[in-house]
Amino acid sequence: MKINLLSAVALSAVMMVSCSQKGDDQAEKIKALEDKIAALEGANTAVNPVNAQTTTEADPSTLGSFQFAEMEYDFGTINEGQVIEHLFNFTNNGQAPLVISNITASCGCTSPDWTKTPVQPGEQGFVKVVFNSAAKSGAQAPTVTIQANTNPTVTRLRMKGSVTPKLAGAAAPAGPLKR
Repeated sequence: MKINLLSAVALSAVMMVSCSQKGDDQAEKIKALEDKIAALEGANTAVNPVNAQTTTEADPSTLGSFQFAEMEYDFGTINEGQVIEHLFNFTNNGQAPLVISNITASCGCTSPDWTKTPVQPGEQGFVKVVFNSAAKSGAQAPTVTIQANTNPTVTRLRMKGSVTPKLAGAAAPAGPLKR
């Protein structure tokens, strides 16, 4: 029993020594890391991410420029189911041919069409917006987003108005009727 007790005391003493040595090693490692951090902070070096991109001002001679007569069209109050079509005309006031690369609508109720060929400086083009009010009611504000070689690259046109819903009784009855 005395041998076991002596073995346990000796083992715990060895563990204390090895743990204190580990603590000293860790303290030295922490000190070394703190010194490295201080050196980096003192050097005032900027770290650039690998995927960082530089931005440069676009050369105005390579850009077109929209000049719309109107950016918003108010179609007023219409009845549900009516289709509204509006033509937004523009002039290219830029120094280069204006190319519309894409136009997207804010919802499926709106469909755009546009001048597909480059619009030369001083010439005119169009963006046609068709709004179908089927299954729509209340205030509506469909938009189209234009992407082109302009600055800014995105331009938005908007239509707005109100749609009066159809009366519920005016629709044909759905399904079989009991008599």
